Amino acid sequence: MGKSVLVIGSTCVDVIIRVDHLPRTEENLHPRSQQFSIGGCAYNAANILGRGGADTVFVTPVGMRGVFGPYLLPTLRKQPWSHPVVIREAENGCCYCLVETGGERTFMSIHGVEYSFSPDWMVSFRERDFAYTYVCGLEVEEESGESLTAWLEQDGRGTLLYAPGPRGMRVPGERTQRILRLRPILHLNRTEALQMSGQEDLLRAMHSLYEKTENLLIVTLGGDGAMVMDGPGSPLHVPGVPVQRVEDTIGAGDAHAGSVLLGLSRGMPPLEAVEFANRVAASVVTQRGATLQDDRILKT
Repeated sequence: MGKSVLVIGSTCVDVIIRVDHLPRTEENLHPRSQQFSIGGCAYNAANILGRGGADTVFVTPVGMRGVFGPYLLPTLRKQPWSHPVVIREAENGCCYCLVETGGERTFMSIHGVEYSFSPDWMVSFRERDFAYTYVCGLEVEEESGESLTAWLEQDGRGTLLYAPGPRGMRVPGERTQRILRLRPILHLNRTEALQMSGQEDLLRAMHSLYEKTENLLIVTLGGDGAMVMDGPGSPLHVPGVPVQRVEDTIGAGDAHAGSVLLGLSRGMPPLEAVEFANRVAASVVTQRGATLQDDRILKT
């Protein structure tokens, strides 16, 4: 089973709306389809880990007011790695995912209790040892992100993988600096790396970020694979996996982060773990939604 992994964060409903293009002001579009799907950055990562056989604990708050929490809770309770924290007086949010022809997605997220955190939720796992912990920037951005950051500083377990995400620059700067002082594994895409580092060149950005963390740094490049820095030398390129058709890119980055942790938990060297994650992410973009349809790729 390998080393244990703790995942803290959101589960939400992805409302996936397929359109020919993003709407313009006053335009009246006719979407091609709409569907509900379980998602959320942390859920997507935990789902890869749990289904891949890693010893996983996923702590996720679920608000039971409104329609979204009751939709999510039965699925979470069926998954042995999920530990939902039921909050009956609060509402769960959702993410409207606009998917254009060609598969690119644009998110509009209504945040509910799913992005909140309380250290009380972690009491049950006080005696557990974890080799890795996953946290996304969306949780750190929220008001309760102060409590989450403090918990990571005082009681965090193992090596942190921090995925700041597209809203990473909205995280209060002081919190970001505290997270970086924990020397996390950083998992970002190209745009996020440039924004977080304040650099205009990717190589300079990676060197700048690595100087702050002195730990594994992964920058995903979509279909071109990923750049990896695991020491003070030059970053290495891990090629992507070609696909015939991109259905949508929802959850591909989350699946990549979860797959990196799955590989590391099995004892894979970092480059091998990123190569494995590239294969999983390539599989995710060929299907609709964030949830991988076939577990076989996670077993190889």
